Amino acid sequence: MPAFDDLSIGELRKRRSAKWTTYPPDVVPAWVAEMDFPLAEPVRAALLDAIAHDDCGYANTAGLGEAYARFARQRFGWTLDPRGVVAIPDVLVGIAAILQALAKPGDRVVVNSPVYPPFYRVVGEAQRRIEDVPLLRGESGWELDFPSLERAFAGGAAVYLLCSPHNPLGKVFAAATLTRIAELAQRHGVLVIADEIHAPLTMPPATFVPFLTVADPLDCDAVALSSASKAWNLPGLKCALAIAGTERMRVRLGTLAHASVGNLGVIASLAAFEHGAPWLDALLGYLDGNRRLLSDLLARELPGVRYREPQASYLAWLDCTALGLGADPMSVFLERSRVALTRGRDFGPQSAAFVRLNMGTSAAILTEIVQRMRSAL
Repeated sequence: MPAFDDLSIGELRKRRSAKWTTYPPDVVPAWVAEMDFPLAEPVRAALLDAIAHDDCGYANTAGLGEAYARFARQRFGWTLDPRGVVAIPDVLVGIAAILQALAKPGDRVVVNSPVYPPFYRVVGEAQRRIEDVPLLRGESGWELDFPSLERAFAGGAAVYLLCSPHNPLGKVFAAATLTRIAELAQRHGVLVIADEIHAPLTMPPATFVPFLTVADPLDCDAVALSSASKAWNLPGLKCALAIAGTERMRVRLGTLAHASVGNLGVIASLAAFEHGAPWLDALLGYLDGNRRLLSDLLARELPGVRYREPQASYLAWLDCTALGLGADPMSVFLERSRVALTRGRDFGPQSAAFVRLNMGTSAAILTEIVQRMRSAL
């Protein structure tokens, strides 16, 4: 069993990654989507073997599509054609490249806030315009606003940037919801870009449904984006995948291959997809425990916080409205508690009272984070 509990803040501070070096050493970081756990042994072994052979040259992506196709079939029951898999450095680079290739300057790109903040930046840098159709929040959780989504599509939006599973909510969309999206997009000629990077982190009893499995039969133009980076903690190695299901979309994606894919990223991704499933299953079991632990900790230490356990990912979306910390609770927690979270308003204008908390760490460190947050009150 991987040693997910065996973490030391002192050892973690020896890392040079952004999570552990952005803030002063008295701050416990729980912000960027980067886990603290040791690498999966097959991934570690593959990387060490590459270093032993001084294998830091340009990447050869041969076999990557086949490896992902086997993983997708085993994990999601999805049979895809490896010819439709194109290697890209990361999901955001993929979004930018697809927008440049398949949309025009000034085109409107629909997103659903609260949503992953870099979506706003990458759409702007591509000289396309954001059209926000905020999610609706009810007693049973967050849902898509389909009447508003259809109005946006019918009103001339060109692209829909779907975050599935959703970041920061950790929501896994049902097949019926995804089918309805595909039907609307097909009817109005909207290209769907489905960011599915958190899909391998789906925890039972939720079931992840790849968007292309519902879009392709409806002849909806769609591209899926995935990576081993979130599930196996490899974001710095720069390897992701753009996936087209139909022959028409495969042709349109054919120009997106990037020479800047990292060689070590390809090596690590191959190891993860081919040999990393047992480690991933153990991780999901641990994260399941952490999401329930966080429920207990918040009920005891911060009962005013509203939180719904995520169905996928190690990110928690916390509504701090009742704590009375003003319009930027992230800064209050940082100043008073020395805990670094992600600022809610970065996810959309209606999210100022929220923070995002990374629980991809040991139970002991997660407990310390929430106890520190309590001290802010």
